[in-house]
Amino acid sequence: MFLPLLLLLFPAFLQGQSNDGSSSPNIYTVLSELEAKVNKLENQLQGTVVAFSASLLASGELTTGPFSDFTTLIYKHVVTNVGNAYNSDTGFFTAPVKGAYHFEFYSTAIGGHTAVVLVKNGGRTFAFAEGQYNDFGTGSNAITLVLEVGDVVSINLWPNAVIFDNENHHSTFSGHLLFTM
Repeated sequence: MFLPLLLLLFPAFLQGQSNDGSSSPNIYTVLSELEAKVNKLENQLQGTVVAFSASLLASGELTTGPFSDFTTLIYKHVVTNVGNAYNSDTGFFTAPVKGAYHFEFYSTAIGGHTAVVLVKNGGRTFAFAEGQYNDFGTGSNAITLVLEVGDVVSINLWPNAVIFDNENHHSTFSGHLLFTM
């Protein structure tokens, strides 16, 4: 990365003076400053990689619900959690940086009604509902949100709805940072 820049700047350093007679900067000083800037940019980029994907269960089979009120779903089987923004103990995703994030969520029910909603800071956003009383019912939705640092996103099960999962991971919650702002 430094080589193309060095090749562009090196002739000026060889001359030792600029056209106005002033001395050119020391090549070691300039390279040191450039290295510091590149390190700073690399550190900033490392802090902006955020992606997670999780399903309700790692093994076994379970139908969750129905409940009389909205209930936060806790996706326990975490496949990916780059940036550690998803908490598998609470079911909450907490934005580590300001930016645009994309979320997807999928739900399955067997012989019942499934309905879930994505919640941002306690407020409902996008939802879906599906009823298949004799077979599998599935639904999905996605949303792109601008989040501030510390904003919290989760998935809630709708009152009187159920959600099913097993080792095939039918019910999932995923998200990733598209770009910082």
